[in-house]
Amino acid sequence: MLVAQRIVADIHERGNTVGERLPPERVMLDEYAVGRGTLRESLRFLELQGVISLRPGPGGGPVVEQPDASSLATALTLLLQFENAPFRTIAEARTGLEPMMARLAAERIDDTALAQLASSVEAMHDGLDDQHVFLAENKRFHDIIAHGSGNAMFGYLVDALLGILDGSAIGIDYPQVRRTAVHKAHLRIYQAIATRDPQASAEAMAHHIEEYVKYAERKFPDVLAAPITWTHLGTV
Repeated sequence: MLVAQRIVADIHERGNTVGERLPPERVMLDEYAVGRGTLRESLRFLELQGVISLRPGPGGGPVVEQPDASSLATALTLLLQFENAPFRTIAEARTGLEPMMARLAAERIDDTALAQLASSVEAMHDGLDDQHVFLAENKRFHDIIAHGSGNAMFGYLVDALLGILDGSAIGIDYPQVRRTAVHKAHLRIYQAIATRDPQASAEAMAHHIEEYVKYAERKFPDVLAAPITWTHLGTV
């Protein structure tokens, strides 16, 4: 762990960017004064965290990557599983967090992200007959708002929470009428954010999440009551 921390510190100190190779193994062995087994274990740990990838063959070795929320989703899932927490835990967390994200996005989102948000709303409308499109655009919409909040923590949290609570993976179905309702909610949220109205954005998002929870509780109460397990971790 200490060697892994030093490697990450050196990545930042050197200003390495995604895709750049780290020094060869022989150089790192001398630099960190550890054995080959310890170094490789440290690199493997960083690979599991998404910090680097280990490319085989000549000219390969450790390459800098951009970590995503998958490690956070895994860690949260395991923590919640050992607490015997139900999937309702994630829904309740979204109820508390996402209205604040929408409020901040109304104040901070840039024009590029706002255009992406409009594109997501349009793509969901055009693909309402396809649940795969619906699920992908649903995740993209909430991701854009979370990252558009200007708070990096929110971006990664939403990525992780949506990864855990992927309705299709745990058995929540979205019929046409429900997909249409979600699209209308997204349109209202987008319009509030586009007019830079923090209060209206927060209220629209709060209503949207509350309606989702009510729907899930009415149609799929057993799913929300089921304990979170690592085997159900979503991939959307």
